[in-house]
Amino acid sequence: MSLSTLLPARRALTVCLAVSLLAGYLPFGHAALVVSGTRVVFPGDKRSVSLIVSNPGERTYAVQTWVNTVADDTTTVVPFITSPPLFKLEPGKEQQLKLNGLPHDLPSDRESLFYFNVQEIPEAQKSDQNNALNIALRTRLKLFYRPAGLKGNPVESLRELQWSVDRVDGRTRLRVDNPTPFHMSFIRIDIKGNGQQLRLNSPAMAAPMSSQTYVLSGIDAADGLQVIFANLNDYGGITPDLTARVRVAH
Repeated sequence: MSLSTLLPARRALTVCLAVSLLAGYLPFGHAALVVSGTRVVFPGDKRSVSLIVSNPGERTYAVQTWVNTVADDTTTVVPFITSPPLFKLEPGKEQQLKLNGLPHDLPSDRESLFYFNVQEIPEAQKSDQNNALNIALRTRLKLFYRPAGLKGNPVESLRELQWSVDRVDGRTRLRVDNPTPFHMSFIRIDIKGNGQQLRLNSPAMAAPMSSQTYVLSGIDAADGLQVIFANLNDYGGITPDLTARVRVAH
């Protein structure tokens, strides 16, 4: 299979993956290729950052890379370009990729979120049956553009998060206010107190200078609650647990 077959790959990807995943892409652990990291941080004082894509398997893959927004479209202009955008990766080999920054007008007082995509298409083999379907799989990683000059770092800023609960339309909601310039990627949030306990696994991320809410099933909005939470750091590791008091919003 030549690299030219990758040009309509995004359309083929949508068709193939719609059968199995409404989300449009597979979880990171299901991909055949391996990317050096589970997230990308692009410092504002750098012109480019490098990653490695490796092929530990026994098949050759054609690979396409690009950056887009959370909307996951191909029309919104983004200030990053990958190099090389198309390449062939043989078994046991690896390829260095560069994410190059372009001129932009992104906010300078907070991080901006993009997504780095690696799409893999296995090369057809003679042993494949005539009606075999080679599915294009995609790995999608968060890409954080971090302006130069931001004070502190995401881990140090975790203690600045403010937590509260309220009751709306008969449902208890947990709210986290994030006054920091960093995205907060929670790996889990435990809510405890008053004989109650609930764990939220992989809860939604809290954007910079914004808030995020979570519905708490079976939890009463009352004084005495606390949260114990852990985040992912810049390298994909898990931070030590932190405990914070939860106030009741009136």
